[in-house]
Amino acid sequence: MIIDSHAHSVAGRGEGPAVAGNSLMARWTVMEASGRAGAKPAPADREELLDGLAFQLELMDQVGTDIQLTSPRPFVLKHSHPSAELVHQWTELNNDSIAVQARQRPDRIYGVAALPQAAGRPITDTFDEIDRILELGFVGVLLNPDPSEGAGTSPLLEDEYWFPLYEKLQKHDLPALLHPAACYGRETYSEHFISEESLAVLSLIRGRIPQQFPGLKIIVPHGGGSIPYQLGRWKAANMKAREAGADIPPFEEALRSLWFDTCLYTQDAIELLVKVVGADRVLFGTERPGSGNPFDDLKPVIEAIPSLSQEDKNAIFEGNARRVYSRLA
Repeated sequence: MIIDSHAHSVAGRGEGPAVAGNSLMARWTVMEASGRAGAKPAPADREELLDGLAFQLELMDQVGTDIQLTSPRPFVLKHSHPSAELVHQWTELNNDSIAVQARQRPDRIYGVAALPQAAGRPITDTFDEIDRILELGFVGVLLNPDPSEGAGTSPLLEDEYWFPLYEKLQKHDLPALLHPAACYGRETYSEHFISEESLAVLSLIRGRIPQQFPGLKIIVPHGGGSIPYQLGRWKAANMKAREAGADIPPFEEALRSLWFDTCLYTQDAIELLVKVVGADRVLFGTERPGSGNPFDDLKPVIEAIPSLSQEDKNAIFEGNARRVYSRLA
């Protein structure tokens, strides 16, 4: 069985969420234009959502994916919008849309929920939505390490700001896919992703977060940003910190307290990731659908890696996802 742990929602056939005529994005336009939050807006059009689901299943069938873990598209989540109430309503609408699709095909689609991370607000503001999506049957959440979306005001993941969320996720055995969202600085969002994923890994290790919260499951997408490629520099910095008395594990040992996915798109990069963190810490992920990358048919790429045993491939394609996402049937 092939479980794709990293995909984003399709609202309608051939239409990404940024399309002006899309009914879900149309809800945001109305909400933002009003300048204030009111009654919860009507959900996205059901027929459009089911049409998007049909298109998603076609994409899965084309490459032999059996099950996909689907989350909202991060770059439209509006975390830095000044109205926290609008952020919450918008997050609920996106999660509700995925819930419709997952209920329609529970054999193939599982939801990974967005969190209403309004920039500058306490992380505990997300807890009501976590409770709600657990009731809806979601199997994990997206965690944006920079809800300020490029403003530089978000606390690093080692900061105590995040600890209540870690405790809640650990309590419910709810994995977090650590996924940046939009940005408004000099970076494109793809560049922002790489930067934030790298910062996140370094901060989690420096802050001993996996040791403080041993039941916490964090998946770092896109191969962990720069981490495998820059391994020597991070090992050297880790060694100096430990020599200076920092109570942190060796860098490569610490990496194995996190999980990573294969959204890297080239054989050499995926092979390096597996070599650094081990096949037992890597989940199959494609962002198909999602980024629209022409290289997102990754199953044959992984199968062609000569250093992987069949046991390794089975773990990457299915076994590791089941270890991480305990709510998968």
